[in-house]
Formats: sequence, C-alpha cells, structure tokens
Amino acid sequence: MQIELTNTARKLCVIGDPILHSKSPLIQNAMISALGLDYIYLCQRVTRGETERWLRCADFAGYAGFNATMPHKEALALLMDELDPISAACGAVNTVCIRNGKYYGYNTDGAGFLRALEDLGVPPAGKRVLLLGAGGAAKAVAAALAGAGAHVTVSNRRLEKAEGICEIAPERMTPAGFGTAELCRLAEESELLVNCTSLGMAGTENRFDDLRFVDALPPEAAVCDVIYAPAETALLKRAREGGHSAMNGMGMLLHQAILALEHFTGESLDAEKAKRAALAALEGRE
Repeated sequence: MQIELTNTARKLCVIGDPILHSKSPLIQNAMISALGLDYIYLCQRVTRGETERWLRCADFAGYAGFNATMPHKEALALLMDELDPISAACGAVNTVCIRNGKYYGYNTDGAGFLRALEDLGVPPAGKRVLLLGAGGAAKAVAAALAGAGAHVTVSNRRLEKAEGICEIAPERMTPAGFGTAELCRLAEESELLVNCTSLGMAGTENRFDDLRFVDALPPEAAVCDVIYAPAETALLKRAREGGHSAMNGMGMLLHQAILALEHFTGESLDAEKAKRAALAALEGRE
C-alpha cells in the first residue's frame, strides 16, 4: 500500500501501551487512501499516567484526533471537554477529536462489536452473556449488549469494578467473580462468552490460568475475543476445538475504525468500500 502525503494532510494516530502490534495504522491508512481523504494515520506509544500530557502534545502538534487503546480509555473520559452519550455512560473513550483547542470524546467500541457480532450471525437480543473483564472495552461492549437486549454477567477479579459496570444497566447486568469454579458455573448457563481482558494478547505475559470454563459452555454458545493479535488466542483455540462458533477482535476493530473515521472527518463514509480496502491491506493486497 502506497500512502500519498501532502502538506495539507491532517494527522491522526492511535495511542496505547503496548501499541507496536496495532493494526490501526494499516487499516486506517488503507481506508483513507481508498476514500480519497487528506489524512495520515500514525502510531504513538503513550504509557500509563501520561494521558493528559499526550493530550496537550497532540493539540500543540496539530493532530485532528486520535484513537486510544489500553490503558487510556477510562483516563480520557475524565479529560474531555465534551462526551457523547455512550462514552459518558460507560466512562471510557476510544476516539478523540480535537477542534479549536477542545477535546471531544466518543466511544465506537460497543457499536463496532455489535456490527461484528451481526457478521458472525449472532443476534444479542435475549442472549445470556458471560463477559470477562471490567476495563474500558468491557464497559462499552457490556453497555452495547445490554442496550441490544442481552442479559450480561460481568466477571472480573476485582468484584467492585464489575459492580461499577453493572450500574450502567442494573436491570440487565449482574456482577460476578473470576474464580475457575465460578466461571465454570456461569459458563454452563451462557449462550455467548466475550473476553474483554488482555489475557492472551501478543506482547504481554498474561494468560488465562485455566480454560476449563470454555468446556462448560453449551454446544450452541458462541465465543468472542476482542483481542486480534494473535489472530487465534488460546481461548479461541479451545473454543473452536470444542465446536463453538468463534471470532477474534478483527471485525470489531474494522467496524469501530470506520465509525471513528466518520467522527474525525465529520462525514458519512462508504463503509463497505472502507472495509474492503482495510481487508485488502491486511491480506497484503493492493
């Protein structure tokens, strides 16, 4: 893929730590090129605790906006001048637009996940969902699933964080712990399992201690992992070996990226054309 850079091109990027594994620059630049937009999308490592400093630097350097991954989504929500309703509800931001020195926060994770789930052929309405994790992505995905009519059990090592997420929609969310026995019990009653933790992510040493809870799922249950690097985590491998329908985080990444680009540009974009360009870039095709 060849990127044409002009002196008028506006800068965008993704921040996080770790971040070098991110496919966002490849995806976004492919979409930008295919859609004829005058932007360039970069990658920037920003460590935990440096979120506010980055905001000032991004504004000074003339960035039009940026995306954020772990560990910045929740911190950004406290630093915005304005939040959209979704990011305000879940307290997490993954898309920031900078306009006239002000910061506008959005969250495209939840809507992106629902679109990916639709691609998998799994309607969330009425589903019993076991969601693992309580970070920024977990909040957005849990809120989106509850809003789509699912009943979500949020499981986390720190129970108080799971309880905090469930305050978003207490009538459709239930907090739970993260012990193996509890996960196995909850999995037996679940029709969809969603991993929103960093366990299994490339570039980290964190792994699930025990995957027996995957074996406890009903045969018809689907398994989703928001991680996309590696393409197949140990969780997804175990799920597929058990005959479960499964998907990684690539679909969510593509859909949320298109939504984010629409926020950056302020335009409605050709989503199918953007998705085709991104997939071609990921496959190494022009």
